[in-house]
Amino acid sequence: MDQTTTARTRTVAVLGAGGAGKTTLVEALALRAGLTTRAGTVEDGSTLSDHEPEEISRQISLNLGVVPISWTAADKKTYDLTFLDTPGYLDFAGVVDDALAAADLALVVVSAVEGVQTGTYLAMEAAAAAGVPTMIVVTKEDKQRADFRRVLDDLRNAFTRAHLVPLELPVGEEEAFTALADLLAEDAVTYDANGSKRIALPDSVGDEAHEMHEQVVEEIVSGDDDQLERYLSGEVPTAEELGQTLAAEVCKGEATPVVVVSGTTGVGADRLADLVCELSPSIDARNATVLAGDAPIEVAPDPSGPTLVHAFRTMADPFVGQVTLLRVLSGTLKPGDRLVNQTTHTEERLPGLFRLKGKEHLPVTSAIPGQVVAAAKLTNTPAGSLLSPKGGAGKDLRAKALPVRQGVYAVSLEPVTQSDDDRLSAALSRLVAEDRTLTVDRVGDRTVLRGLGDTHLAVALERLARVFTVHVTTSAVPIGYKETIAKLASAEGKVKKQSGGHGQYAVVLMRVSPLPRGEGFKFVDSVVGGSIPRNYMSAVQKGITEAMSGGGVHGYEIVDIQVDVYDGKAHSVDSSDMAFRTAAALGVKEALAAGGSVVLEPVSKVLVTVPNSAQGDVMGDLSTRRGRINDTVSLDDGMVRIEASVPESELTRYILELRGLTGGRVALEIHPDRFEICPEHLVQSAE
Repeated sequence: MDQTTTARTRTVAVLGAGGAGKTTLVEALALRAGLTTRAGTVEDGSTLSDHEPEEISRQISLNLGVVPISWTAADKKTYDLTFLDTPGYLDFAGVVDDALAAADLALVVVSAVEGVQTGTYLAMEAAAAAGVPTMIVVTKEDKQRADFRRVLDDLRNAFTRAHLVPLELPVGEEEAFTALADLLAEDAVTYDANGSKRIALPDSVGDEAHEMHEQVVEEIVSGDDDQLERYLSGEVPTAEELGQTLAAEVCKGEATPVVVVSGTTGVGADRLADLVCELSPSIDARNATVLAGDAPIEVAPDPSGPTLVHAFRTMADPFVGQVTLLRVLSGTLKPGDRLVNQTTHTEERLPGLFRLKGKEHLPVTSAIPGQVVAAAKLTNTPAGSLLSPKGGAGKDLRAKALPVRQGVYAVSLEPVTQSDDDRLSAALSRLVAEDRTLTVDRVGDRTVLRGLGDTHLAVALERLARVFTVHVTTSAVPIGYKETIAKLASAEGKVKKQSGGHGQYAVVLMRVSPLPRGEGFKFVDSVVGGSIPRNYMSAVQKGITEAMSGGGVHGYEIVDIQVDVYDGKAHSVDSSDMAFRTAAALGVKEALAAGGSVVLEPVSKVLVTVPNSAQGDVMGDLSTRRGRINDTVSLDDGMVRIEASVPESELTRYILELRGLTGGRVALEIHPDRFEICPEHLVQSAE
């Protein structure tokens, strides 16, 4: 690792729909590179990437799998590749964001059987938003019903702006997939038990490959004016020249190569690794960009320059505690270095550096720009931080902000034992530090955990129990209903108690009226003539606010009322602060009984972004939820954003049902907005 150059270092995020074959592909690459002697499988829980118990039991990726590979490419040079295997399940989009923040290239994996799926769209959109070049890898070509050509057509129809450049054709499909045609070199690579070798194009694909070669050459040279001019004059570029031009286009995001592999048999895996080395940009080609204030600046990846390190993800390890993944942007990072976090302004010492190989820790002695390493116990370094030496050039720099993934699904937590209660807050803080798409807040006296979906929270709570040994039960989050008075009402609050010694005496006369929504509470002192002594008025006001927080007829907090205290009575001996507090509280309750109490329900502003084809279904569904459509806006790439106002009680499982309605291709934001009167026929169910 120490002899690697920045030009031969790559960090590759592996994205795509759940079940497309991402983890199996990484296993095939690790096997071909000699990192393992036997490829693990998702079914038996033996893969490098998916080693957490929650992943093994569900047979899906839930966290970031890190697999470092040393690869000797076709140019005979050795490259340092770090593959970041990401979940395809929608609830774990935050992991994808973290991986892309450190990636030079995104491999978007597409199944040759299922083809373009919702996860494919989301992966391509996420890579584009992060500004990361892409390569599409069509996998499962050895499976029944595999059809590369159909999938290629679907990809072209789905991603018209991606400038797709197919570089390979399968020679045979399903069980017969044992070779592939190289469209640039116009030959084939065949695989058997002894490895791979190049052969002439088989007759079965010869004509098709030659025709596609011409198309691919034209697509590549069209992005380079000089090469295009030579091509039009009759000069035929070599495969090497085409590769160099394509690499430049990939670096600029102007082209997306498409290749084909089988993760199970390994056919095409070595070609994929070679193409990653050849076509993907290094940190030398695409300098890392950070922010100085709001201004973006590029960081030169100089191993002898000032140290600047990006902490792009944290993970909780049950044995060593918090593990922070680091990507070096500049300088050479070594164990024992002391660096200052530019977000928290605290100093961190790196006692040791290691690379993650799945769950294994492989110690290293240094890391240069472009490489990904890890360090333990950096307790003051949240994901997204930049680290640099004290007083160094990295001062006041920060990483580019990641997409905001709002928690749209929530559960209320109840600790099982007192010991769990004592440790819950600290454990949740560590859980949230590991996963920024989780948030914790309070609703009344309840602790509420919010995330991206039901599976997201289920996994989080399993980790809470396994890693932090804190056990909780869950329930629905209570809806924050409130009450107000229906109409103006007058009331008398009276306390009269005399039973020997000091008695209690106070009379408060008040008028209680409704205020506009959101006004809260207004207290008016209209007393004249001293019927209530001035020194008791603060007690009167306190009694009113206590009665409001204690709840009205339906038991909910009282809001949006004006209380005008206009008269009262006091006793020279028996009156007290307590007596007037009590009398004022009784007056509020009497006024609510006389004027009538109405329940107010919280209403949220909802923003739903879906494909145009789902607009009608989503708007119809919102109407059944008592929603009011406020606006619709057509966006790029056939998407539409719908803005609506919807009662909070109708949104508790909305994200789950919305995904079912749209096939999962949806973005949802929910923002608390205002309170409105709850329909009378729903008040009983609310209680």
